[in-house]
Formats: sequence, structure tokens, C-alpha cells
Amino acid sequence: MVFTRRMAALAAVVLIPLGVAATSYALSDSPARPTVPSPAVRRAVPGGAHGPGRAAGSQAEVSGTQRPSTVR
Repeated sequence: MVFTRRMAALAAVVLIPLGVAATSYALSDSPARPTVPSPAVRRAVPGGAHGPGRAAGSQAEVSGTQRPSTVR
């Protein structure tokens, strides 16, 4: 008698999640193919974004501080 109850409990633990998963799979829609957005168009800025004479990504600009000068 105990063996039958244990088997019933094991069957319920296994079959209930499988039933839920099968029902979810059967009722789900297939996803639509994703669309690729159009490429962005960039406008040219006269003198560049950093202005004339400044290099993009310079050390002072990247770290936010300037290097101290050494006096001898």
C-alpha cells in the first residue's frame, strides 16, 4: 500500500510539470521574424565635434584631470 502511494506521488511530481510545459508549448505562438531598423544618418559638423586643434580622446579629456607639470 505504501509503495502505491509513493509511486502516485512520484508520478504526480513528474507528470504535472510535464503537462504544464506541454500545454504552454502547444498554446504558444511562433515568434515573428525581427525587423532590422534603418541605419542612422549622421550629419557632418564643421570643425569636428571637439573643435579645431583638439584631439579626440586626449589624456586630459579621458581622465578629466590634467597632468601636473614638473618644475626643476
